[in-house]
Amino acid sequence: MTTGVLRNPDFLRFLSSHVANELGANISRVALPLVAVLVLHAGPAEVGVLSSLQTAAFLVIGLPTGVWVDRMRKRRVMMASDLVKFVALGSIPVAAALDVLTIEIMFGVAVVAGVSQVFNDVADQTYLPNLVSTTQLSDGNAKLEVVRSGAFLAGPGVGGALVQLLGAPRTIVATAIGALASVVLLLSIKVPDKPPADVERGPLLRGIREGLVYVWRDRLLRGFMASSAINNLCVSGVLGLSVLFLAETVKLAPGAIGLLLMSGGIGGVLGGLSGAWLSRRLGSARATWTAILVGAPAGLLLPMTQADWRVACFAATSIMISWAAAMSNVGQTTYRQTVTPDHLLGRVNASVRFVTWGVMPLGALIGGLVAQQIGVRESLWLLMLARVTAFVPLAFSPLPRVRDFTELQANT
Repeated sequence: MTTGVLRNPDFLRFLSSHVANELGANISRVALPLVAVLVLHAGPAEVGVLSSLQTAAFLVIGLPTGVWVDRMRKRRVMMASDLVKFVALGSIPVAAALDVLTIEIMFGVAVVAGVSQVFNDVADQTYLPNLVSTTQLSDGNAKLEVVRSGAFLAGPGVGGALVQLLGAPRTIVATAIGALASVVLLLSIKVPDKPPADVERGPLLRGIREGLVYVWRDRLLRGFMASSAINNLCVSGVLGLSVLFLAETVKLAPGAIGLLLMSGGIGGVLGGLSGAWLSRRLGSARATWTAILVGAPAGLLLPMTQADWRVACFAATSIMISWAAAMSNVGQTTYRQTVTPDHLLGRVNASVRFVTWGVMPLGALIGGLVAQQIGVRESLWLLMLARVTAFVPLAFSPLPRVRDFTELQANT
């Protein structure tokens, strides 16, 4: 029987840094747009640009980031990213106090914070295998998934309360402090920051190609990436229409809409909590495959939502989709960390993120265009039916035929 990952003091410090960072990031999801609206009186187009700039970095520098992270010490990358985020976010309340804050400054902060987040995310997933044993990877990833989902659930509510209490610019201070606290906690980790692998450093484009080729040649990595891309494409379209659907089609009150939109966080927390247990009971591969199969048809309940007892259809769909996503993320990340050589892990993580996150803006755009033509509820039916096919790439992979990922070899 393996020792629980929570008995590892360094992992607890790493997990605590996640709590500070993720909670601050999710508070900023509310606080940044509110600063633009309440302080600068920004319009819908400016708020939309601000939101898009926060995630644009994944598409612009997602692939080269993997190469750069593979060439650096991972903990130092995370600490540097958090420091950059601290300075960038901290500039907003200072500029507001000096009465020099402009929407252009907000745009710049969004870009800088987005770039730092890309580096942090890639280094984060690459660093965990240096901190815990291979047998603890699944448990560690599950605990990190609980933190991500819990912060996603609690962050907007905490952010709204802080804005009400302190004002929007001062709330940004809380997000900056979260980034600084993450730096302090990462600095306290006792395990030495492992130096990058001593391998030949070729041109940037060759490094990017090596990461993409490795993912493509591994049948299961390729299946996971294709499945996640289909899922994210469809779910991002649904998320883009959810508020409009609940407000205009179902005709719910704003309070009810807020509660329903928070239900997805509950599923994510449940997935993170149950991930390690199910992996031990069913096997890591079977638990991942089960989550994908169970989650595939769950989305078909959502378009049935009405302003009566059927409002539970939306909540049930959100919880099931988020639970399945958290379970799947634990399995996928653990497999990726297990089979990928150390000197390639940053590039492999970045390649997967680039594809699976890169389709999300496209999904939101498709969802809006389809809804404009055939109606919101009808477009939700199409998106959720298309999402069911996300299991197909994995049906033809080795996943359904094994109990544990340890039975598989890289590049099968």
